Amino acid sequence: MKEKIEAALNKIRPALIADGGNVELVEVDDKGVVKVRLTGACGGCPMSQMTLKMGIERILKKEVPEVKDVIAV
Repeated sequence: MKEKIEAALNKIRPALIADGGNVELVEVDDKGVVKVRLTGACGGCPMSQMTLKMGIERILKKEVPEVKDVIAV
């Protein structure tokens, strides 16, 4: 599952990088919870929670149905 998540994150990364940020996969647990770290401009952006839930989580759940939740650490 980790490989599928990395592949999905690679689809998201160009948009984040264009805005000066990035996303890093930290951990995937056996319950489908994905932990990511937003870096660069995304790390301190006031819109980062919206990016996380409406962007990253939505795409990960679509690409990898086993994903149940995405949280930033």
